[in-house]
Amino acid sequence: MECKQLIRLAKDWYTRIQQETMAPARMMEFVDRHVRDCPVCQAEEGLSAEVEKIRDFVLPESKIPKAVREQQNRPTPEISPAEHNEIESDEETAPEHKPDPDATP
Repeated sequence: MECKQLIRLAKDWYTRIQQETMAPARMMEFVDRHVRDCPVCQAEEGLSAEVEKIRDFVLPESKIPKAVREQQNRPTPEISPAEHNEIESDEETAPEHKPDPDATP
């Protein structure tokens, strides 16, 4: 990284993560915002790869909630054409609604 300001900020933000006064995702949001607005960062080639390394370090897979990891690893079930034809629409299964002749409007 060539941007001294980003290096200084990232160290400060990481210290706050260690002290548990800042969330890791918030740090990465700040990094992304700085890179987007900084002409030095925008001119640096390969910075996006370095930012991704930082992201992987700060937000390791083990920090992702278990339910989210399981959902990401679960294959998407497919519906066969035969199963699709067995599914009834709401109109077919809904009972007919007839107005009550004794009810007052």
